[in-house]
Amino acid sequence: QVQLVESGGGLVQAGGSLRLSCAASINIFTINTMGWYRQAPGKQRELVASILSDGSRNYAASVKGRFTISKDNAKNTMYLQMDSLKPEDTAVYYCNSWWSTSKGEYEYWGQGTQVTVSS
Repeated sequence: QVQLVESGGGLVQAGGSLRLSCAASINIFTINTMGWYRQAPGKQRELVASILSDGSRNYAASVKGRFTISKDNAKNTMYLQMDSLKPEDTAVYYCNSWWSTSKGEYEYWGQGTQVTVSS
C-alpha cells in the first residue's frame, strides 16, 4: 500500500511563509504526476500545483508567483513552498500522486495538513 504523509502545516500570519512536505513510501522518480490540492470549509477540493515526472510544473492562477512546487527524488519527497500567504489560502492541503502502467492507473492521497492564515 502506498503511503503519502504530509507535514509542515500550521498557523501563520498573512504575508508569512510555510513549507509543506509530502513523503512517499515509494520511489517517486517514475510517478507521472504529483500535486498539491486544498479544500477550504464549504468549498470543493481544488488543484493548487502539480509537477510532472519531467519536472514541468503547473500552478493555479490564485497561487502563481507565490507558491513553488518541487520534489527531491532521492528523498521521495515533494514540497510546496508557500510565500506571501493570504487568509484565503486557509485550507486543508492534500498531497496527491497519480501514475499509469500497463496494468492500470493508480492514484493515492495523503491525509491532509491544515494551513491557517490569520489576517
